[in-house]
Order: sequence, then C-alpha cells, then structure tokens
Amino acid sequence: MTSMIMPGPSLILAVAPRDGFWRHGFAAGFAVVLHVAVLGLLVRGGFQPPPPVEAPQVLHTQLVMLPPASPPPAPVPVQAAVAPAPALEPVIAAPPKPAVDPHVQARKLEQAALARKRVEDKKIQQQRQQQETARHNRELEQQRQAEERAQQQAQQQAQQQARLAADRARRQAAAQAAADSRQYLPLSKEAPDYPQRALDKNLEGDCSVEYTVNPQGRVENPKVLDGCHPLFIRPSLAAASTFRYQPRVIAGKSVAVPAVRNTFHYRIK
Repeated sequence: MTSMIMPGPSLILAVAPRDGFWRHGFAAGFAVVLHVAVLGLLVRGGFQPPPPVEAPQVLHTQLVMLPPASPPPAPVPVQAAVAPAPALEPVIAAPPKPAVDPHVQARKLEQAALARKRVEDKKIQQQRQQQETARHNRELEQQRQAEERAQQQAQQQAQQQARLAADRARRQAAAQAAADSRQYLPLSKEAPDYPQRALDKNLEGDCSVEYTVNPQGRVENPKVLDGCHPLFIRPSLAAASTFRYQPRVIAGKSVAVPAVRNTFHYRIK
C-alpha cells in the first residue's frame, strides 16, 4: 500500500532548498513508517474493509389514462315465426264441499268410541280366559301332584305293612321253630370214636350227618353230607344212630322231624 501526500497551499513552507538525496530519503522513511503502522493495526485487530453501501431501490410509478370503452353494437332483431295460441279450455270450478253435519260427526265419534270399547272388552275377555285357563291348569297340576303323593304314601304304607307282615311271619316261624326245637330236644348224644388210621396220619376234620327223628325219638336213615373225609364216615354214622330225642308232639300226637343235622368235629388234642 502506498500513500500520497498532496501539498496544499496551506502546507507550503519556506524551506531551504536541499539536494535530491535528502528529499528522496525522507519520502522513503515516511513510507516505511506508514507501512509499519498499517501492519501493526492489521496484526492487533485485523483490518476489515468497510461494507459496501447498497444503492437504495427506487420504485418508479407512472399514471396512464386509458380511453373510454366503446359501447357494444345493438343486436339485430330476428323475426321468429309466431305459433298460433292454443285454444283455452273452459275451466270447470270444483263443486263446493258440503258442510259437515255436527250430528253426523258426533255419531261417527260415538261409533268409533264404541268400536274401541268393544276391542278393549274383547282384550279383557281374552285375558280373563287366559287367566282362567292358567288357573285351571294349575289346579290340574296340583291335583296330579296330590294324587302322586297319595299313591306314594299308599305304596309306602303297603311296603311298611308288607315289612311288618314279613317280620311277624319271621317271628312266628322263629317261635314255631323254637317251639319245635324244644319239642325234640336231644336226650342223649355220644361222641364218635376217633379212627386209629386218622390218628396215625394226624388227620383232623368235620363230618355232618343228616337224619330223621321218628315219633319215638330215635334216629332213622342217617347219611353223610358232602365234605366228610372217608375215614370219618363210619364212626359218624355209628354215633348218630345212638342219639335219642324227645319226640315232637303236635295236637297231642307225636310226629317225625325230618332233615335234622348234626356235625362232628374231629380234633387231636
């Protein structure tokens, strides 16, 4: 950067004329000092050039006067064919409505009220019939239930009576059997002899014998039932044949007692 110093009329001083060396040396020194000062300013804060000044925008307006618009041309009338007007039909006026007779109106209202009442009476009658039918059905159901309860009670009573009769029959049979058993009580019974062969083999067992007690109280037709060991058959029959009983007496007469059983127990002690 260079600077120029323009001498003005107020800076003209009377200086003694010098030679060319001093004059050029002074200018060069001044330029160096000026460059050093500008460089120092740039280093310290930075030299920023001033922003450019924008030129103001100017809006130019101009008033323009337009001539008045010409009126449109008048339309040319077109003659259309005129159709003949239709013949007008005669208008027949509607006959006036007859005036409503208040007696007729009242009679209609009364008939409508009677019709509504008949409908309501019919509904009420239907409801009563339905209620009567429901009540009749309930009565029938209650009657059926009562009959079922009565049948159940009758069946229970019959079953109870049957049980009582069976109990009485069993008690009578037991009493009769007890009476009969007392009537042919054994008078004498002897134990059978233990077979020697069974003792040798250490055999034990039971042997049941069935026989008939005759009117004299003696044993008839003794026989051994199933399940008796063969070694115990003969001594069991021999012992049963020696039994003596008190005869059974029915209506003052001695009778036989069939199917009397006696079991012999053979044990080694």
